[in-house]
Amino acid sequence: MVESGSLDQIQIHFNASQSFLLNICLGFIMFGIALDLKVSDFKNIASQKKSLIAGLVSQWIYLPILTGILIFLLKPQHGLAMGMVLIAASPGGNVSNYAVHYSKSNTALSIVLTSITTLMCVFTTPTLFYIMNQVIFHNEGNHSLQEVDIKFMDMALIVLKLIIIPSIAGLLFHYKFPNITSQIKKPINALSLLIFTGFVAFGVGDNLDNLTNYLSDVFYIVLIHNGLALLGGFVIARYVFGLLVSDARTISIETGIQNSGLALIIIFSIFNGLGSMALIAAWWSVWHLISAMAIATFWRRTKHNPK
Repeated sequence: MVESGSLDQIQIHFNASQSFLLNICLGFIMFGIALDLKVSDFKNIASQKKSLIAGLVSQWIYLPILTGILIFLLKPQHGLAMGMVLIAASPGGNVSNYAVHYSKSNTALSIVLTSITTLMCVFTTPTLFYIMNQVIFHNEGNHSLQEVDIKFMDMALIVLKLIIIPSIAGLLFHYKFPNITSQIKKPINALSLLIFTGFVAFGVGDNLDNLTNYLSDVFYIVLIHNGLALLGGFVIARYVFGLLVSDARTISIETGIQNSGLALIIIFSIFNGLGSMALIAAWWSVWHLISAMAIATFWRRTKHNPK
């Protein structure tokens, strides 16, 4: 284990200018996903209020409670705990839509949940972050409490550019050119998988030095945190709300993939790039892609009773 002071001094390689290329790739992935969807898939979501509620309960209630329990049990260094809190307060990550689509689960539900949590994060992220800080660090004073400022229009533009526009484009393309769509779906899905894999390689390669030197300090924390998020999301959806297996798998992935990119932006803009916080968010960025893709691949190959 590394001393806490040295963890706080870690310099995470985070270049905001690279996000433009990543956003283009995410938009392309969403376009490819939408080629497999129909407008009726989204119409059905309106009648699935229980699924939407289950997904929001899992992300907004279960994940913060789980985070508090893990911090109490694992007793990580304060900065690492703060990183865990911020991850739990962040909205769902956009790549969850691809993982759900790849697992052959409810893609339309995934897109709607990601959109809701991203738009609402202007309220939910600061609120959840404040509440968890008060509950978890109440004996440590208020030095951990800082105002988290997220602008609604920024989040609305993210949802518009990365989710809504590519999805509508894919739906319209499918509707207007069904024959061409049937021919290009497989190549686009293959390319999307390659891009998804590239995210993992990019995340590892850009911070290889930090991950090599400090991985032992965060690996088991993120492994347990993310693993229980995935498991708990499924259990809540399937056995508490009694949802279909496909919906339970969707909510599992939505709960396990958080917008760690937003968390990193907050860490660098508000917490002065605190190394220990950034390390948690950086490794979560890599690990949740690996874990989600692994479970999506397993579910893709596993037949299930739709009931």
